[in-house]
Amino acid sequence: MANKLSSNEIAAKMSSVLGWSRNGDLIERTFVFPDFIASMRFVNQMAAEAERTQHHPDILIKYNKVTLGYSTHDAGGLTLKDFDGAISANAASGC
Repeated sequence: MANKLSSNEIAAKMSSVLGWSRNGDLIERTFVFPDFIASMRFVNQMAAEAERTQHHPDILIKYNKVTLGYSTHDAGGLTLKDFDGAISANAASGC
C-alpha cells in the first residue's frame, strides 16, 4: 500500500501538476478537447495507463471536457501514485 502524504508534501507536489487543484483528499483537473472523439481518445489512453499502473482515476466525460480525479482510497488520502497519474494525464492530454 502507498503511504499517505502529509499536507506539506502535498503542497510541494502540487507545483509538479500544473492545472490541477486540490479538493480535500482529491486532486482534479478538467481537460478540454476539440471534440468528443478527442475526449474519448484521451479517456482510452488514461484507461490503459490506469490498468498498467493499477491506479484508477474517477472520470467524468461531458462531450469535449474530461475531468479526472485522483485519490488513493486504501491509503485514506493522496499518495505519490496520485501525482504520478496526474503527470501522466498532463502528458497524454498534450495540454
